Amino acid sequence: VQLQASGGGLVQTGGSLRLSCAASGRTDNSLVMGWFRQAPGKERHFLARMYWGGGSSYYADSVKDRFTISRDGAKNTVYLQMNSLKPEDTAVYYCAARYYWGTHKSNEYRYWGQGTQVTVSS
Repeated sequence: VQLQASGGGLVQTGGSLRLSCAASGRTDNSLVMGWFRQAPGKERHFLARMYWGGGSSYYADSVKDRFTISRDGAKNTVYLQMNSLKPEDTAVYYCAARYYWGTHKSNEYRYWGQGTQVTVSS
């Protein structure tokens, strides 16, 4: 599978952004889609994941009340809706994918999009 992330930008504190991750290639119900972010000088952190076929979504505690992962099958795109953004959400955001088993560990995702910058101003 190939991934193309987009939708980042500059937003004020309290604002919203929706990130998109367009997928091509093998997209079936065994595909797990994840979102991660990496701030400068920090490790890459898990945010959310879901199966391509739907079902339960999983979130990091730090974002579970503000971020929502979803999929549009017709557009072969996974989204990350981000609300109530804070300056500490500033990071490069990545979508990632793997097959069969869901995980929050970034090193277990084989496929990655190129990253999109999100900057939240105070």
